Amino acid sequence: MIPLIRRARPHARWTGDGPRSSLEDDEEVDGHTYQHSRQSGSGIFRITVVIPTLVFLTVLVTGLMSMAESMSSSSYLTYSTVPGFFLQDEPDTDPNAFDYVASNFGLINRTYDTDEEFDPHGDKPQWERFENKMRSLARDSGKGVHYKVLFLGRHGEGYHNVAESFYGTEAWDCYWSLQDGNETSTWVDAHLTETGIAQAETAHHAWEKQIENKVPAPESYYVSPLNRCLATASITFSGLELPNIDPFQPTVKELLRETIGLHTCDRRSSKSAIAEEYPHYRFEPDFSDEDVLWDAKSRESDSARSARLRKLLDDIFTNDDNVFISLTAHSGAITSILEVIGHRKFQLATGAMIPVVVKAERISGEHPEEPVEPPTTAPKCEINPIGASTARGVAVSTKA
Repeated sequence: MIPLIRRARPHARWTGDGPRSSLEDDEEVDGHTYQHSRQSGSGIFRITVVIPTLVFLTVLVTGLMSMAESMSSSSYLTYSTVPGFFLQDEPDTDPNAFDYVASNFGLINRTYDTDEEFDPHGDKPQWERFENKMRSLARDSGKGVHYKVLFLGRHGEGYHNVAESFYGTEAWDCYWSLQDGNETSTWVDAHLTETGIAQAETAHHAWEKQIENKVPAPESYYVSPLNRCLATASITFSGLELPNIDPFQPTVKELLRETIGLHTCDRRSSKSAIAEEYPHYRFEPDFSDEDVLWDAKSRESDSARSARLRKLLDDIFTNDDNVFISLTAHSGAITSILEVIGHRKFQLATGAMIPVVVKAERISGEHPEEPVEPPTTAPKCEINPIGASTARGVAVSTKA
């Protein structure tokens, strides 16, 4: 019996059937030569191995992406105030007597640990050194941690403020706030009074002076959609010598508005009306033309308002990389923001402003549930609101 002999041919040669590849082998069995191709066998092997491998990798990548999405969705931001930079942070600063204009916005005159490298000769102004400190914090904060400086400005006096001062809070809450106005004025989506315009002009001059002192100008501007805020922001920031890279072009944010419901002064105008009056203002995505949030029969609770303002901060801290941010809003909205960031209570007069340094940190897991009170209805009038009036004149209101 002739044994089977297998010989690999590493080079091409001629046979009776033509040229043969070096990838082919000879088999001699019983004196006969048989030809087999390694190439076809290896191709089948590749198909057999590669397809399952691709399927496995696809499943693996899909699983990892799902895990990443799950991880990103199960996290939340916590906020805290970083004290030591502004007088408004200090417990012995009286909000009722504090003048943000005369005190350089409340900036504390102090040194920073970044001064040695940034200002070795000690000749740079306080605001410039503060800006360097803030940008250093933002730059070196690490993953999931953000630092921002928020300039929280309250609108100037509106006609609704005057009406509440005239009628008194009790008559205002139970009756007059539900009306569109009286025989002498209208306060639906309340506009600024002459006093309110003057307060916004005071804010403009205050910014003008601090820009000369090298205050870091806001890099982003957000404004409530209510007219008194739209006007206050325009008067405050228009015409200032702002950097070309950060011009005054505010974004209208629905969540930045005052407590929603019942009071007609807090019912906003349509998007088209706002755009016509302030054509250079931008709107956030999905901003509805009509006011779909205001309810004539119920009013948002304070805890619900704070939950709403937390969502606003989540939006800003997640999507805006800028460090210095201006928000023109309302007494109630600013009160809620200060509550969310853990700042001490600091009531602002109409037209006033408070800067705060805020640290946001992303935490894994679900956000702890916080109690949110249901909306309320208008209180029952215990007095005759038609004949109610006070002799207090135009006082500083704590509303809106």
